[in-house]
Amino acid sequence: MTRIICVRFRTAGKIYYFSPGELEIKKGDHVIVETSRGVEYGKVVSDIRELEDDKVNQPLKKVKRIATPEDDEVEKKNRDREKDAYLVCLEKIHAHKLDMKLVEAEYTFDGNKLLFYFTADGRVDFRDLVKDLASVFRTRIELRQIGVRDETKITGGIGICGRVLCCHAYLSDFAPVSIKMAKEQNLSLNPAKISGVCGRLMCCLKNEEDTYEYLNKLLPAIGDTVTTPDGLKGQVESVNVLRQLVKVIVDEGDEKEIKEYHAGDLRFRPRRPKNKKGSDHGKDLSENELKELEKLEKQEGGKSKLDDD
Repeated sequence: MTRIICVRFRTAGKIYYFSPGELEIKKGDHVIVETSRGVEYGKVVSDIRELEDDKVNQPLKKVKRIATPEDDEVEKKNRDREKDAYLVCLEKIHAHKLDMKLVEAEYTFDGNKLLFYFTADGRVDFRDLVKDLASVFRTRIELRQIGVRDETKITGGIGICGRVLCCHAYLSDFAPVSIKMAKEQNLSLNPAKISGVCGRLMCCLKNEEDTYEYLNKLLPAIGDTVTTPDGLKGQVESVNVLRQLVKVIVDEGDEKEIKEYHAGDLRFRPRRPKNKKGSDHGKDLSENELKELEKLEKQEGGKSKLDDD
């Protein structure tokens, strides 16, 4: 077993494992560690715990030290320097007439590297910009192109649920999200309603996908014919996935009546798999909205571009 702590860094947001060594480190402490980018200042997000050796990439780097008040002051000064660096880089981008949007400037803790994160529609030739910035800051300069999801992860915000965006709060990587997940959860396929602040499909569509997929298998589809416990045949009018309730239109003499049953009390054929174009959820969408949905799905990605390769 290997003793580890989990450390998170400000911009990348990804959680990394480090060895606490002989240090008494607890959750919430700030620590100084060495990474592929150099010496970094990170926040401990777990108490010391043990993991099986095969689940940890060996050799595990040790924490150099618990951050001192002097380290905290260095980190604060770096944050102030980043604000100035951001403004200078904006001016240089404008001077070089580059089609790019600057998102963030970040100094490593030791000041040996200054990173600039930006978004752009295509590839950008920023070689002259890098030379210009290096002459101003006299340190190693790195420009990193990121996607709109990474941009939102850095800047943060509030989602339609009223809570802090998942990507900014805790997500380290972006799981691929598909329109099928929205269909499975009976959500509107209106792009405006299932897109996040970043303009991509909402990450939270992934959260309950497995549960809905399992529960939907236990339900008949809307329009299917079912047999009720009292021997009546009827057509499914609507379903409540989470409660596993089914409303069925049955014949009561000369009249039709809607009755509600638990799915487990009904007899029906297992739900047939749907193809992409077989769902009714998209029937009221315009051609432009359908094209927008297809575009959103094609743009989905997984790995965050904030992390080092």
